[in-house]
Amino acid sequence: MILLLGGTSETASLAQAMLDEGWRVLVSTATDASLDLPPGVRRRVGRLDGPGLAVLAVAEGARALVDAGHPFAEELHWSALQAAALAGLPLLRFERSSFQSETALIAQDHREAARLAFSLGGPVLLTTGSRHLMPYVAEARRTGLRLAARVLDHPESHGACEAVGLRHEERILGRGPFSLEQNREALRGIGARALVSKDSGEAGGLVAKAEAAHREGAALILVSRPVSQGTYPDMPSLVEALRPILGV
Repeated sequence: MILLLGGTSETASLAQAMLDEGWRVLVSTATDASLDLPPGVRRRVGRLDGPGLAVLAVAEGARALVDAGHPFAEELHWSALQAAALAGLPLLRFERSSFQSETALIAQDHREAARLAFSLGGPVLLTTGSRHLMPYVAEARRTGLRLAARVLDHPESHGACEAVGLRHEERILGRGPFSLEQNREALRGIGARALVSKDSGEAGGLVAKAEAAHREGAALILVSRPVSQGTYPDMPSLVEALRPILGV
């Protein structure tokens, strides 16, 4: 059995690939976000730390942990490392390829991205979620420029917005993936000069964001990923690595 830590757009496809190999799969996600999982794949919901994941893995008889969390889910990645060490299980990490762009402006962290975005002198569309709002809210207040942050319509997201003083009129509620036209509409709605996103890869909707920013004359600012090692960038390589572990 494989304990698959997921929640991204690739989770269902990964689970299906493992199911096709005849392996049992339990998907663990932190939130109850909708996932179209194939029949036969079980799922549990709720945040677990490293020890909690280790207990789950042992109780379920897992033979491997697969970390397929978002490239920026650093807390999850650390918990997966802890769980694998505590349970004595191999850990494999799936990470989608980075987005390739010749025109995007790259920032090393959210503070730099916020400074860069508001230095362009116009409104900013923020599409990085609700976890790192503070630097952008601070720059918006300092410069007096408009900020619109696209976040999930979820109690956790609303709580994060309230905590940093992001006003209701500064929130765009929705759940991705967002189309090219949806991104263009959001940019036009505030007359954005910059669109800020994490480098979440093509599967994270960056193609549509990049094209929308280009067509609307806005700069695309990408927050670079944390450095990671020992990852598998596609499903075939991950499945191939799992085969000897599962005794195939």
